Amino acid sequence: MIAAAILFPLFFAAAAFGVRRMVLRRRLWLLAALTHGAVVTAMILHPPQPIWGGWLAVDSLGLLFLAIVSLLFFISAVYGPSYLADRTHAQESSSRDPERLFIACLLIFLATMSLVTLSHHLGLLWVAVEATTLASAPLIFFHRTVQSLEATWKYLLICSVGIALALFGTFFLGAAASAGGRQASLIVGHLVQMGPQLDVRLTRIAFIFLLVGYGTKMGLAPMHTWLPDAHSEAPSVVSSLLSGVLLNCAFLAILRSYQICQAAGEAVFAQQVLLIFGLVSMLMAAVFILNQPDYKRLLAYSSVEHMGILAVGIGLGPTAFYFSLLHAVNHSLTKGGLFLTSGNILSLFKTKSIRQVTGLSKSHPAVSWLWLIGFLAISGTPLFGIFVSEFNLFGMAVLQNRLAVAVFFLFLLTVIFIAMAASFLPMVQGAPQQTVKEKLPAVLWLTPLLLFLLTGFLGVHIPAWLDRLIAVGAAELGGVR
Repeated sequence: MIAAAILFPLFFAAAAFGVRRMVLRRRLWLLAALTHGAVVTAMILHPPQPIWGGWLAVDSLGLLFLAIVSLLFFISAVYGPSYLADRTHAQESSSRDPERLFIACLLIFLATMSLVTLSHHLGLLWVAVEATTLASAPLIFFHRTVQSLEATWKYLLICSVGIALALFGTFFLGAAASAGGRQASLIVGHLVQMGPQLDVRLTRIAFIFLLVGYGTKMGLAPMHTWLPDAHSEAPSVVSSLLSGVLLNCAFLAILRSYQICQAAGEAVFAQQVLLIFGLVSMLMAAVFILNQPDYKRLLAYSSVEHMGILAVGIGLGPTAFYFSLLHAVNHSLTKGGLFLTSGNILSLFKTKSIRQVTGLSKSHPAVSWLWLIGFLAISGTPLFGIFVSEFNLFGMAVLQNRLAVAVFFLFLLTVIFIAMAASFLPMVQGAPQQTVKEKLPAVLWLTPLLLFLLTGFLGVHIPAWLDRLIAVGAAELGGVR
């Protein structure tokens, strides 16, 4: 089953690239999503044994992120064809068949993200993270504009520098394992077992390189500069995947590094570094969200904020690990729904300017309700899942007597809430500046609604299977409840 989660998307990618009929390609897209979801469900119910000598394996931490990947990819497969219909038509003059490469790259993207979640060898993990960059770059360039070209180039350049730093971190970790003439292995489980024998100085250096390298891909400040451009210029269905699952893949790579540091007795050092990067990311996001004129870039900076929250959760120590992982789930669902909703607004108004979109409640009530619900969910309003994780992370900081961290954390959340309200609410209220008579297909608003309903459900109840998956994943990091 492990190999199936990676190879099936590649098989469907080859089939989609070779098929000429657009309708059949779109069906292959959906079939691939359903097949992948079935494989992941089977893996959750009956975890398979490691393969390739332990290079590929299943644990609760990887399964949690793999489940998010599969769910959001399925949503994209349902939403995507209707969203791309007019955009594909508009590009026919510059490309004979723009969807052919697009769907093939999407499916390769699914395979590479699956590989990230299943890789337990640090070298293979590095290859998988780099592969996600190469697979997703053509997706960002889909519109073939000057802005999308610039965003793609920045994405490739900055993430390539980051992944190079992560490679140095992998080398240093190998050196830490082989210090004293020991036989080194880069399999995470082996490194965890020999944790006390790792060279402390080299392990610390390795973690810094790995955090900065994979943190670049994750969107932690100040290495986040590729993220606003890429998320803003990519089709909204791609932005949903970039923010909802790609950033999680980089976060998982950092968590693998943390597992090794924890085993080596350097957990406190790693937590302090993560806490600093997390708070800086939240601060940078707050600064750029204020008076942000582009609603897709606003959502991108919101992702920087929430990646910072994930880092803060790990930085607060073992009692907060559960809520950091829960926050990753809630953010993926909510941000996925928000980017899909932003795609609906862009389809209707043909602009990403916040000031040029007003009166949504009068012109398109369904879209306005989605936009408003998404704002309430992402800003941590009670009864939504993000509130649960943010409130508990704040509580953990207070219980640990880290009052300065707690106050700064709450202050940044408040500033971001006010700044986002100042952008979201005028788009919903007032009189429409332009007459928009176009009606959206029902699937374009039902899919984000489903994601918002899920995060709303997680705000009041966490299913037993998900609670167990998160709890075991937190325990694998050394967490306690």
